[in-house]
Amino acid sequence: MKAQLLQTYGDTPDFRLADTDVPAVKPGHVLVRVAATSVNPIDIKIRKMKPVFAPALPAILGMDVAGTVEAVGEGVSGLKPGDEVFGCAGGLANMPGALAEYMLADARLMALKPANLTMAQAAALPLVTITAWDALFDRARIKAGQLVLIHAGTGGVGHVAVQLAKSCGARVAATVSSATKGELARSLGADEIINYREEKPEEYVARLTDRRGFDVVFDTVGGTNLDASFLATGPGGVVVSTNTRSTHDLSPLHAKALTLSVVFMLLPLITGQGRERHGEIMAQAATLAHGGKLRPHLDRTFSLEDIAKAHDFLDSGRAVGKVVIQVA
Repeated sequence: MKAQLLQTYGDTPDFRLADTDVPAVKPGHVLVRVAATSVNPIDIKIRKMKPVFAPALPAILGMDVAGTVEAVGEGVSGLKPGDEVFGCAGGLANMPGALAEYMLADARLMALKPANLTMAQAAALPLVTITAWDALFDRARIKAGQLVLIHAGTGGVGHVAVQLAKSCGARVAATVSSATKGELARSLGADEIINYREEKPEEYVARLTDRRGFDVVFDTVGGTNLDASFLATGPGGVVVSTNTRSTHDLSPLHAKALTLSVVFMLLPLITGQGRERHGEIMAQAATLAHGGKLRPHLDRTFSLEDIAKAHDFLDSGRAVGKVVIQVA
């Protein structure tokens, strides 16, 4: 099969298109004929920083996958050859990813693809949806009527989080950096738009919550934005973050009895524990997508041959929503 093999770790996306063996099916797994995958910020970090869970070189990256089941291993139930599936199932540790014509995936991580989404659309959803779902539903346990603030509301995770929060009846505010992005966030379901370049946290908290603060704040930016999230959350509220590798003054949490929860969605892939939950989330997300309540925004689509260009584009910070790789 054709695959893009990462040759070296570093700032330059050093990929080589090569022929390699099709993975052998093993118990508990499905062999997927890959139609599409996507590029996520974690792919860039793995390539540049080589964290402890980075795969050995030459490596096949690409965590998200959408495609067709070619074969099923012993013990797999609920999936069969010919099924169209999607999930976040490789691209790290000892799990080769989806930048190839075929991918071996743990069946627990996969779900049936929504029929109303293209393969490219389905490939854009898994990692960001699992991250947002974990943050909003499993950690913050948001419910109808709550005031929820989503930072980076048109980013990969953020634009899905806006839709998920809206789907359960929350009142959603989203931070953006421009009027154009504000229009996109509103089209996705955001009730209120905050241009963080023009309005400070204390100003939008006063404008949108009568100074009380939000019930839930979801931060994917980190750094000083996490401090802003503490300020924006009301007494007894919840802050959920995907980016907490920095030092912060936690006294605002104490003063308002806030809960801080951290999401690291890769843990089940790294440890092997809790993978069933990822499959459950994908199945529930498929139901929302089929009902028109969840749809990815695709910024640009690249070919498998142009994976280096796709990495550079996402790394440039110009992407809105998701960057997708069409494999077949």
